[in-house]
Amino acid sequence: MSLVGHAVPAPLRPFVAAAHGYRAPALPTGLHRGLPSRHLTLVVELAAPLRVSGPGSAVAAHAVVGGLHTRAALIDATRPQDGVQYALTPLAASALLGLPAAELAERTVDLVDVLGRAADRVVDDLAAADGWAERFARLDAALLDRLCGDLAPVPPEVREAWRLVHGSAGRCRVEDLAAHVGWSRRHLSERFRLATGLTPKQAARIARFEATRRLLLDPRRPPLAEVAARCGYADQPHLAREWRALAGCSVGTWLREELPFVQDSAPAEAAPSPA
Repeated sequence: MSLVGHAVPAPLRPFVAAAHGYRAPALPTGLHRGLPSRHLTLVVELAAPLRVSGPGSAVAAHAVVGGLHTRAALIDATRPQDGVQYALTPLAASALLGLPAAELAERTVDLVDVLGRAADRVVDDLAAADGWAERFARLDAALLDRLCGDLAPVPPEVREAWRLVHGSAGRCRVEDLAAHVGWSRRHLSERFRLATGLTPKQAARIARFEATRRLLLDPRRPPLAEVAARCGYADQPHLAREWRALAGCSVGTWLREELPFVQDSAPAEAAPSPA
């Protein structure tokens, strides 16, 4: 596994939480699970069309974008892969892709369906690039060209709720979030969903899931019962049910089949605001 990190230009930093290039052999299982997270995902895969099934309809394309989701994206890893992946903040949907984050929720789509022929030009430009630095520079330039200064403002109440959800690693009640920002639960849930693609309750599930994943990646990984307690689950069976629902497999299966790949390929996690 070859992994190359990249720092995007300053104007893109509110929209790109992490960026890296990758070269990976075919996996023994032939499958990689793209786990739910707080980030949308933009991938330009150059070796062959990337085949992704779930969430949403299956897609096969050299460039794909996935919104926030509460089920694993199942990625065909039967062939070697070579490409670039950017983790996007929810605001990137409108700023860089020209559509609300809610329209991409629970979906992975061909980038052509979002950007039209411009997506094909991005793939061709990256395929012709000489090395990682030029690949990154060309993708950054394409995103900067799309950067829209006339963004629909994200209400400060939504920004604050997002901050609290991820600042608490999902250990917060929606009622408390709504009271904190001075909105009704229903109004907060709807405005939050429009801005991010998830409701506050779903975002809290993802935040707890991310906290669990971080502990599972720790070389000093504690017992699962302790992981459950530290991440806000009622008990270990509750953690097991949530992990299976979100990851599409048991914790044990993920540790056995995915952990070596994830340890090599996971980008640094951040906690960006949606605004």
